[in-house]
Amino acid sequence: MKKIISIFVILLAFEGKMMAAGLPDGFEMKARLGYSIGGTAPIGIPATIRSIEKYSLTPSFMVGVDALMPFQNRLGLLIGLRFENKGMDAEATTKSYRMEVKKGESVMNGVYTGHVRQKVKEWMLTLPIQVAYRVGDKVLLKAGPYVSLLIDKEFSGYVYDGYLRQGNPTGPKVTMGTEENERATYDFSDDMRNLQVGVSVGADWQVADRFGLFADLNWGLNGIFNRDFKTVEQTLFPIYGTIGVSYRIK
Repeated sequence: MKKIISIFVILLAFEGKMMAAGLPDGFEMKARLGYSIGGTAPIGIPATIRSIEKYSLTPSFMVGVDALMPFQNRLGLLIGLRFENKGMDAEATTKSYRMEVKKGESVMNGVYTGHVRQKVKEWMLTLPIQVAYRVGDKVLLKAGPYVSLLIDKEFSGYVYDGYLRQGNPTGPKVTMGTEENERATYDFSDDMRNLQVGVSVGADWQVADRFGLFADLNWGLNGIFNRDFKTVEQTLFPIYGTIGVSYRIK
């Protein structure tokens, strides 16, 4: 909670500084509040993931401010600051899926067949830099890169109702049950990147003089794990869509 309050203070300070400086004529400034839906997943479902059994929405909110600097005619440059979280709670059935799990005091590596429960949580500061194109008086299209600095992160879960072959597909077999004391857990939070880069595309619709709606698609390009992390074979990308409301400050 202290972190969240601190970020809100930073955002308000950013907004106040921009307004105090006085934006030149033609510049626009907006505050945004949005809700994100998506997941952290590989591009294409690999053969080791047989089915997605469950996907639950998690509270994934975004609050931010941005300034639009006009270039010429209908073009402009949009620079923003966002405080957001991206989360996922999912369950899948796997076959020969490479894993590292902990059961009791034992840490085991190998290939796992069975059910996997996965929880992902990322709190971050995001800086988008986008080229904007105005369509008429009410619609603004935008696209460009973003950089996110993670301030809190989690990638954890448990496996159950299956078995792990230690080392390789023919290694010793360790069975995982369905009861809590029969499961095995995993936590790869420390192996996640602190810096993510991606691309964002979206559109703004100015509904009234001050209020508007927006929709964005944010696609991470470098995966969520550090390059030297090899336990999860596939590269997992954060892919989220955000819808929300905006308020034009200037």
